[in-house]
Amino acid sequence: MQGEFPEAEIFEIKKTELNSPIIFAGFVGAGLVGPLAVNHIIEQLKMEEIGLMRSKYLPPSTVFMNGRLRHPFRVYANKEGTICTIICEITLRMEGIYSIVSAILDWSDKNGSKEMVILDGIPSEEHDDKAYCAAREDLIRTMADKDISVIPQGFITGIPGGILNECIVRKIQGIALLVKANKTLPDPAAAATLIEALNRFYDMQINTSDLEKEKDRINSEFGELSQKYVKHREEFAGMYM
Repeated sequence: MQGEFPEAEIFEIKKTELNSPIIFAGFVGAGLVGPLAVNHIIEQLKMEEIGLMRSKYLPPSTVFMNGRLRHPFRVYANKEGTICTIICEITLRMEGIYSIVSAILDWSDKNGSKEMVILDGIPSEEHDDKAYCAAREDLIRTMADKDISVIPQGFITGIPGGILNECIVRKIQGIALLVKANKTLPDPAAAATLIEALNRFYDMQINTSDLEKEKDRINSEFGELSQKYVKHREEFAGMYM
């Protein structure tokens, strides 16, 4: 029943035919590059909201943007059903991560998705205009040809790490695309670098000029969320080299 809070499920608000979509996912992390990049992809590809994460493990929070109420954990699809995005604009505690991860991968399996790409930031003093990856060995070589560097070592925790681990178990291609990002502020330049790496690797043509021009607006709208991430950085997900 809709009135009962489930462990975790993606609740579909719009019936959409999906065609084994590639899924790009962005969660709260350094520079908020995941949510910033995914939100920009949604806008540029004119994607439609098709689902929400319902879980008793989500904090009782909602998001207002320019006075407009929206669910903090949303799923979108393009018109062709070939690309989906998952965007989460709240910090998540470790409790319940496995239930949320399972719900995401169950939904991905149901819709025939074979590839999940996590977009995330590495806390750093400054952005270096480079994109990094963690993936299967054969993919790493292919990405290197597209000017995407390999991460020599490190670890990914929280929901991004949980998703990537579950991708291995379920034989779904899991990829982490990462950038060095500002430790304390939203970093649209780093988000733009992530999208440009997607453009090269997936032959996409997503314009990033707006991201780089609207730094002040982004800082105003996402600054509070970035500070919450900084406050809880050791608990909430990220990659550290």
